[in-house]
Amino acid sequence: MDSTAESIAAAPLPTQRTLRMRRNVPFQLLRFAAINLRMAGVILRGHK
Repeated sequence: MDSTAESIAAAPLPTQRTLRMRRNVPFQLLRFAAINLRMAGVILRGHK
């Protein structure tokens, strides 16, 4: 009885909508740009 295998088996599976969004290239590009803008804001605030 491996506790790792049990915890993996008990983990929730992603919904069809989640899987579709993960494969959607335009959506991923938007997320990538948003994360980069947020990081740039944090970096700029740190340099003041």
